[in-house]
Amino acid sequence: MTEESICRAGPSLALIKYWGKSLKGDNLPATPSLAVTLGGVHTETHVMQAEHDSMSVNGTRQDPARYGSFFDALRRTLGVTAHFEAHSTNTFPTSAGLASSSSGFAALAGACARAAGCDASLSDLSSIARAGSASASRAVFGGFSLLPAGGRRARQVFGPEHWPDLRVVVALAARGPKPVSSRRAMEETRAGSPYYFSWVKESTALLPDAMRAVENRDLELLGVTARRSYSLMHGAILGADPPLLYWLPGTVAAIHACAALRAEGIGAWETIDAGPQVKILCLEKDRDAVAARITSLGFGLQTLMCFVGPGLQYGPVQG
Repeated sequence: MTEESICRAGPSLALIKYWGKSLKGDNLPATPSLAVTLGGVHTETHVMQAEHDSMSVNGTRQDPARYGSFFDALRRTLGVTAHFEAHSTNTFPTSAGLASSSSGFAALAGACARAAGCDASLSDLSSIARAGSASASRAVFGGFSLLPAGGRRARQVFGPEHWPDLRVVVALAARGPKPVSSRRAMEETRAGSPYYFSWVKESTALLPDAMRAVENRDLELLGVTARRSYSLMHGAILGADPPLLYWLPGTVAAIHACAALRAEGIGAWETIDAGPQVKILCLEKDRDAVAARITSLGFGLQTLMCFVGPGLQYGPVQG
């Protein structure tokens, strides 16, 4: 039996959003998503082989039903029969709109494969992680990754060295769990929002501009496209029945602050996932100015400083 395996993963921040599952099932995305893996925050997962599968996050035992499809996919893909005991911790708020499920399932895939004695490819780990969270299929890669609509695995499009001075300032509007999970909200949006299928169509149309922006390291084009993506996504969510609003006063204040910064010549381009947190794309030279503006707003806003991060890393954190 293999000794304990440790794997770390950064959360995957979608620039072109994933929101909605394919009607074909099997946790396949209805929309393409282009994302950047964040450094500066991470999930660390410890795994050992065991008699039965179990999972805890930040010391809290998780519902086995949430992880059953993941463990089944792992055993099927790797051709093993082992079961696993896993313990995961996050260095950032969990289930709060910061893509903790993406880093969580990515780190779990890597740690389980190592604990089973398998040298799995990143492509296979991406497919395994997707069974738990579609966004996790991107988080196994560093830099920038793409998960196509209906895709079973993501692929890296650029490594973390491609855009070394890109930064993400996270404006934390709340630290607690969001009131409605992304899985539930996705289904309610698909079932009840008259804007859902327009969102799916428009999201696909945004991808070429976003890809070109990342390729050319064009912050303004990326920012404009990312803003369009999150605005369309949240418009569809608001159109659900009943409507769902994740934003808090601090969220709205941060959006307006980014507009003010841009008017002053500082590149600050926000994007927002399913939750109240605002992620602000900027360059290293403007990072401190952006963070200072956010913390000056009040509303209890705090900041996390992130950069373009690596893919899966193994072993304990050093230092």
